[in-house]
Order: sequence, then C-alpha cells, then structure tokens
Amino acid sequence: MGTKILTSSGHGFENECREIHDSWGRLNHLVPSMAGWSKLEKQQIRKTYRAMYGEDMAALLQKMQSQNGSKVCAALYRWMVDTHERDAIVAREAFGQGDVNYRALVEIFVGRKSSHVSLIKQAYYARFRRHLDQEIINLEPPHPYQKILVALATSHKAHQEDVSQHIAKCDARRLYEAGEGSSRGAIEEAVVLEILSKRSIPQMKLTLSSYKHIYGHEFTKSLKNAKYMEFEDALKVVMKCMCTPPYLLRKGTVCGY
Repeated sequence: MGTKILTSSGHGFENECREIHDSWGRLNHLVPSMAGWSKLEKQQIRKTYRAMYGEDMAALLQKMQSQNGSKVCAALYRWMVDTHERDAIVAREAFGQGDVNYRALVEIFVGRKSSHVSLIKQAYYARFRRHLDQEIINLEPPHPYQKILVALATSHKAHQEDVSQHIAKCDARRLYEAGEGSSRGAIEEAVVLEILSKRSIPQMKLTLSSYKHIYGHEFTKSLKNAKYMEFEDALKVVMKCMCTPPYLLRKGTVCGY
C-alpha cells in the first residue's frame, strides 16, 4: 500500500483494510501507509474496515495506546479521527487526573469556529457521556481560567451575529473604564466576563483593535502591572491567543495540529 493516494470514487479499499488488519503489530509499517491518506480516504477506509471486521480502526488504536502507552498509537489515533473528535479527546485529556490544562481548553474555545465548537461538544458527549460546558463549570477548586472559559462557552451561542464597529468601540471603552481607567487598582472581572460571554471571537478581535486605536496601546499592556493577580494573568493569555493564535503554540500548550 505504501503512501499511494487513492482517488477512485469506486475504490472499495478492501485491500488496504486487509493490509492494515495484518499490520497491527508493526506500527513502523502502519505509519507510512496511513500518512498519505486524505480526510475522505480516512473516512472511507475506516468505514470499510468496520464493515469487514466489525471493529473501528480508531477504537483499536486507542485500545493499543492504553495497553502499551505507545505515543505512536496515540498520534495515529488522533490523526485518524475527525478534527472535532480530536478536540473532544484533547478537551477530556485537559481535565487530567490532577492539574487542569486550562490553556488547551482556551485554545479550543478561542481558536475554533462556532460551528466546530458545537461539533466538539456533541462529540464530547457522544464519547464520554458528559457535557463539556458542565465539566468546566464543575471544576474544583475554582480558577480564573474557569470563569473565562464559562464566558467563552456561552459566547458561542451568539457567534452568528454580524461584527459591529460601534459595539467594538463601546466595548473598548468599557474595558478601559473597568481596567486602567478605574481607580480600583485591579480590573473589574464582572465587566470583562460579561463582554466575553456576549461577543463572538471576531467581534472581540475588533474590540481589541479599537482599544489599541483609541488608547494607543494593546489592552494586554494595561495588565502588565498585575502579573501577580491570577485573573489578569489568565485574561492576558486568552487575549493574546485570541489575537495571535500561534501564541499558545509557542508556549507549548496547543492541541497539536
């Protein structure tokens, strides 16, 4: 099979499935064989394999990974499933057994389209029989990232609304008055969370752009003196990820596409 590309719509993929079935104990052989598949080919081969052997290829890879801790199996498994399934798996793993990987969860809610987030939530429930939003709400002990994630999860309900320059300017002003324009010495969490819960990511990007245009610097600059305050620190990461998605990649916390 090698790395050939299968292009015929009438191709049944039976030969490929037989070769895969006979190669489970030789991962070095599987990797180059699977590397050349397109998304459609992966779906068709996965379907054909299930029809021929009554098993799901992705489930087999996951089982092998859990049995021997193989990183190769884990990588192949994530590569085999659809992107929204992959994100659902990453989200589940982010909760972990101890410290929560909040930055991985942030990337999912900030870096994915609303339609994709909806598919992630569906895949999460289908696979783990839990609601992703509720998982975040129930996290203990409470954490600043948790508050922001709850707001971001809520905001995806309104992501079909048109982006508005007027709203962006108004929100930029509210952010200023709740932060560096306030005499409190710390940003007003309630104001920020309200804005995050009601605005789409594109709308928030325009708000942050308006903030820089009106006040001469980025919103995150107003948080630099509060680096020891947990909410401001978490907010700074979220805003940077929102404006420059590669930010989390550079921090080594991205989901890994």
